[in-house]
Amino acid sequence: MQQLNGVAPARDDVEVTAKAQRRRFTAEYKRRILHEADACTKMGEIGALLRREGLYSSILTKWREMRERGELAGRTARPRGPKPTRDGRDQRIAHLERANARLQARAEHAEAIVAVQKKVASLLGTPFPERDDER
Repeated sequence: MQQLNGVAPARDDVEVTAKAQRRRFTAEYKRRILHEADACTKMGEIGALLRREGLYSSILTKWREMRERGELAGRTARPRGPKPTRDGRDQRIAHLERANARLQARAEHAEAIVAVQKKVASLLGTPFPERDDER
C-alpha cells in the first residue's frame, strides 16, 4: 500500500463499485424509445439516441420483435416462472381426446376407402357385399 506524506490511506478512500443490477424497462418506456427510434431519419440519430439512453442496438432489435409479436401492447408483462402443472385427470382427458380425434380420422379414412371400393365394384359390374347393418 502506498503512503502519502507518511500516512496510509484510510479504507474508506478506496472506491469499490457495487455489483451491477439488471435494468428493468417498463413497456411504456420501450414503446417510447421505439417511437423515437422510428422517428429517426438522419444518419447517426439512432446511435445518438442509444448513447443518450445507455442502450445497445441489440436491445432495440429485441424490443422491435416484441412489438411485432404484440408483447408490448399490454400493460402487464408475461407471468414469469414455470407454467402450472396439470393434475393427472387433466392429462388423462387430454390424452383421451387426442386418441379420440386420431381414431375418428382413421374411421373417416376407412369409410372413404370403402366408398371408392363400392364405386369400383359397381363400374366393374361385380356386386359389393352389403353388411347386415346397412340393409
